[in-house]
Formats: sequence, structure tokens, C-alpha cells
Amino acid sequence: MIGAKEIKGLEKEYGNLFEIDANLDRLVRRIELLSYINPLNIEKEKHRFFASKFTIEPRFKYPKLKFNPYKLHRLFFSQRLERITDDKLRQLYQDIIYHYANMIQCIETIGKGKAFYYNSLRVYGTPRERDVQNARFILHYANTPDSSDMEKVFSPMEAKAYFEDFSEQYGFPLHIKFSTHIAADAMVSNSSRTLIIKKNAKFSKNQLLTLANHEIGVHLVTTFNGLEQPLKIFSNGFPKNVETQEGLAVFSEYMGGALTLKRLKELAYRVLAADSLIKGYSFADTFDLIHGQYKLNKEEAFAITLRVHRGGGFTKDRLYLSGLRKIYKKYQMEESLATLLSGKVSLESEETIRYLKTLGLAQPITHKSQSFTQKLNTNTTLDFILNNLK
Repeated sequence: MIGAKEIKGLEKEYGNLFEIDANLDRLVRRIELLSYINPLNIEKEKHRFFASKFTIEPRFKYPKLKFNPYKLHRLFFSQRLERITDDKLRQLYQDIIYHYANMIQCIETIGKGKAFYYNSLRVYGTPRERDVQNARFILHYANTPDSSDMEKVFSPMEAKAYFEDFSEQYGFPLHIKFSTHIAADAMVSNSSRTLIIKKNAKFSKNQLLTLANHEIGVHLVTTFNGLEQPLKIFSNGFPKNVETQEGLAVFSEYMGGALTLKRLKELAYRVLAADSLIKGYSFADTFDLIHGQYKLNKEEAFAITLRVHRGGGFTKDRLYLSGLRKIYKKYQMEESLATLLSGKVSLESEETIRYLKTLGLAQPITHKSQSFTQKLNTNTTLDFILNNLK
């Protein structure tokens, strides 16, 4: 971890850069998309949808904005980037400002149908044909019988205790809170450095191991590593970082011995659900694809459909599988993953981070994902699938 004296020296040498970086840090704190994208009335609308025999379109309500989008846009674009004399650094911060501006437009249009969907496309893209083929390739494998590890018998309080025990191998504090307004059973809030657990969820032993490796072993690791870097952009996020971060998180599940064929199929369903958006499917149409055609049970089919249709069409979920494929291939080539754990960064930004290191503006990581050295997966079917993704 870099000391205060070294930071002072860097701030003196790169004063304009640090000033803009600090300005962006103050602005970005207001725009965590995941705190706005999760509907407030999930359970009520799920009950209504099921009662209608899967025909009525849910009417989701979303949290109110806590900022003025136009004013925030203006503040982002008022940064005087011309004062950064290094061309590479100036280009990096220009890309970052455009990325954050796109995030503001996403948040501003949540619940506004196609307007949100098109903004989501700009940030997260849409599945390519190769992604859809990979998803179908995974789904053609027959399900294996569930083991006792898959029984959902643990309460949210028991999950909290499990995560607290798991986090002791890492040297950072674990803050946990409960919520009824999240689509996942657990998630990390980067801005508050908190692990949020769904209040009304039940957890299996495998799911706890999966979430621990995914949320603590990667998302919180990159949160705290990012906070230790000289520049705030490491903790706030580089452009297009989601695919890499989610790929690392699922890879951590695999290396920690938690990844199952059922979980891999869940990621495949998400790709097909995201792909259904570009085909113009309604919520009911996507649900019918996952539940009616692929025969996934209604609860899980609803959860996948919700994740993709929330906001008006949210394509982020298509990135988990493609991210896993890219990280797995990098691992197979025996390339280090350490740089990718230095914050909320992307595969595409590795060269930039190496350049930042030569300037003293990026530091080696403190926290490592413990699962990456464990290699606990014993499922040869998973190995075969991952080796054959296109």
C-alpha cells in the first residue's frame, strides 16, 4: 500500500491529474446504477404475474433519483482535461468521463422502456451470435441430480455468519446489511463497501460458497484494492469493467470448487434472456422462453427474466458468460490475473495500468483472491465446457 509521503510527491508532480481525479470521485459517488435499477415491488408483481398465468406485464416501481442528471452531466464535462499534459492520461480520463456520462443517462431513464434499453446497450452491449451459441452449447448438457449441498436451508442470518467467517482470510472489514429490494440473493455495493443480503431469501451450502467466492473473493477484493491505489478511478471504475469483473467473480467460483453445471446454465439462460430483448420480446415472452421452452422452474425463470427486463431492458447479464470465457482463456495461457484485481478495471485497460505503474500512479495489489491458487474444481464436465467455449 502506498504511503502518505509518496502520495504527496505524486500530487505535487501530477497536480492537475489528481485534482480532476478527486473531482470525478465526488461526482461518481452519486451514480451507483445498482442502487436504482432494482424494483421496489418485486414480490408484489411476481405474485400478480403468477396469478395471471404468466400473461400480465409486471409494473415495476423504482427508487427516486437523489441527484439532478443534467447538473451532474454538466459537472462531468466541465473538467478541464486540457490541463493534463500527458496524452495517454488525458485520453484515459476523457474515456472515463464519457463512460460515467453514459451511466447517468442509464439511471435517468430507468423505467422508461426503450429509452433505458438503448442507454443500457451503450454501456453493456448485446449478446453476439457466438455468445448465444455458447449458451445453447451449455444448455444441451443434461442436468445432474441435486446433492444435499443444493438444498436451501440457511437463513439470511446464517448466511451473514458464514460470510463473516469466510472473510477472515482477507484483511479488510466486512460490512453486511439486509434488503428486500435487490434482484440477487446477495450483492456488493461498491460505494458503501457493503455486502447486501436479501432479507427473505433462503440459501444452500453451495450457494453460500458461490456467493462468498464471487462477492467477497472478487468484488470486495477489487473494491479494497482500488481504494489503496493513488487514483480514485481504480475504485470508481474504468470504462467497460463489468465483463472483466464478473468474469473474475465467476472464475473465482470455479477455482473455489463452487461452480456447478446448474450455475453455468443460469449464466447461459441470462445470455438468451438478454438476447430476447433485441428481438423485441416482452417480459412474458422472455419468461415463456426460459420457463415454457427450456423448462426452468417458474421461480428461477422469473428471477432471470426480472434481471434482464428491469429498468426497461438491462443487458448487463450477458457479460457474465463472455467474461468467464475470457478470464478462463487468460488463465489457461498462464497469464497473471493480478492487474485485473487492482480495482474496478478491465482486460482492455491492462496496458494503461502498466503505463500508470511506470509513472508511480498504480501500485501492486494488497488483497488477492484466495481461490485463484486453490484450484478446487473437480467437475470434468465443467472443464470440458470451458475449454470448448468459442
